[in-house]
Amino acid sequence: MMDRLDGIERDYAELEASLGDPDIVGDQNKLRDASRLYKQMTPIVQCIRTMRETRGNAEAARELMEQTVGEERDLFREELDSAEAELVSLEAELKTLLLPRDANDGKNVIIEIRGAEGGEEANLFAADLLEMYRAYAANQGWKCETLSLDFSPLGGINQVVILMSGDLTWTYMKFEGGPHRVQRVPVTESQGRVHTSSATVTVMPEAEEVDVFIDEKDLDIDIYRSSGAGGQHVNTTDSAVRITHRPTGVVVAMQDERSQLQNKARAMQVLRTRIMKLRQEEHDAEASAQRKAQTGGGGRSEKIRTYNYKDNRLTDHRIGLTLYKLQDILSGDLLEVSQALISDERSRQLAGEK
Repeated sequence: MMDRLDGIERDYAELEASLGDPDIVGDQNKLRDASRLYKQMTPIVQCIRTMRETRGNAEAARELMEQTVGEERDLFREELDSAEAELVSLEAELKTLLLPRDANDGKNVIIEIRGAEGGEEANLFAADLLEMYRAYAANQGWKCETLSLDFSPLGGINQVVILMSGDLTWTYMKFEGGPHRVQRVPVTESQGRVHTSSATVTVMPEAEEVDVFIDEKDLDIDIYRSSGAGGQHVNTTDSAVRITHRPTGVVVAMQDERSQLQNKARAMQVLRTRIMKLRQEEHDAEASAQRKAQTGGGGRSEKIRTYNYKDNRLTDHRIGLTLYKLQDILSGDLLEVSQALISDERSRQLAGEK
């Protein structure tokens, strides 16, 4: 074990030195990857160094305790006990830090939200989810940028695509993907009855150009006139862009920006991300086929979370977490839920589950 920890420290020192190498600094992709790895390794190395220092303190306290008597010996015994307790805690922390990392950690995320079952009420709930994520991003110091937004007639959302940027966005937001169910009295309900509706959330790590190669020959690009809000410019300029990737059938349309070039750049950004997600799903499908055959549908995939307005309750069905502070969560206080999901994932990793 100590040899492995020594190796990690050596790798870290080499990586740290490489951040000043002109060959790395001059290559944007290499610098980005090296910086991302450096951030990931830093807490591990800090924990290793703290362990070494604490182990040294324990050994020193043990030696002094053996050389003294009376009250002085008792003091060194207390120091030894404290150091040994800290070592136990540090070893547990290090074990967690050394778990296999998600390959997408450190990446930004693209999130798509759509109204699902429930008609216009589902679209209104999709708008609530968008505001919740925007507030959460602001609380965490992340940047949240709207790439595409399609409003429904009553001010809800048919579909929205946002880009969330920050060091921990994928780590915390990856658990948000899936069907979200809401139970409340809709504004469209005249009898005061509680309805159940749903919206779907798709969370994808942002694909960079080095992640997905797209041959321009495989693309059909259509230019057309934008529709909807936007003033005179929207009505007179052919700035909207629709890109179809023929090999996969993935289609992305963008019209929110004022220029055709901006809309094309955004469309390519989303297209790369969707294609990367599609390829990952295809890669995972065969590996998970046997597990799916054994577990069946199970019902869990039908909804990951329920938002009950009457009881001010949020329930995450994947981990059995229930919190009675729904309004706070909808205002962006989602950290407790994210941390519980991260803790569950790490516990399952430590237990050897896939």
